[in-house]
Amino acid sequence: MGNAAKRDATYEDLLQVPSNLIAEIIRGTLHTLPRPAGFHSMVSSSLGGELHGFGRGRGGPGGWQLLDEPELHLGADILVPDLAGWRKERMPQVPDVAYFTLAPDWVCEVLSPSTAAMDRAEKLPIYAEHHVGFAWLIDPRVQTLEVFKLDGATYRLVKTWRGAEQARAEPFDAIALALSQLWPE
Repeated sequence: MGNAAKRDATYEDLLQVPSNLIAEIIRGTLHTLPRPAGFHSMVSSSLGGELHGFGRGRGGPGGWQLLDEPELHLGADILVPDLAGWRKERMPQVPDVAYFTLAPDWVCEVLSPSTAAMDRAEKLPIYAEHHVGFAWLIDPRVQTLEVFKLDGATYRLVKTWRGAEQARAEPFDAIALALSQLWPE
């Protein structure tokens, strides 16, 4: 028997995935994951709330379009970060589309045991290839925020904060982010 050539996954394959799953295409392979658990969703939602002043919130510095779980079409890869942001100079209005082809300026991935390795080893390099300036990795299990900044073709770790520290984390360093607000009580 000959080896059958592996066929790269397509957007049509992604559309066939049941709606209760998150689907991504990474380097030609379709990955499906269950919707995030409550703990994961709470951390992501809490961060979105803390950063609200950079988007449409009152009293904040503004200047950003922030979205929860946008579908990003970055070349042949289709990724769904937990949060993403575009500077308003690059995306003055959020288009009414199902997915975005303009790479964001910032992404955040909330790590879980089932996604941490993929987020680090597979998704971060794709974000770097598409010139996403900043990537945050939040690990709720160990209560850490890692901030990465694009440095040439790869990311450089800027700093890791943990526990209840106050983080002035790029690109949102205009505010002190109280990490204690992210973690479940």
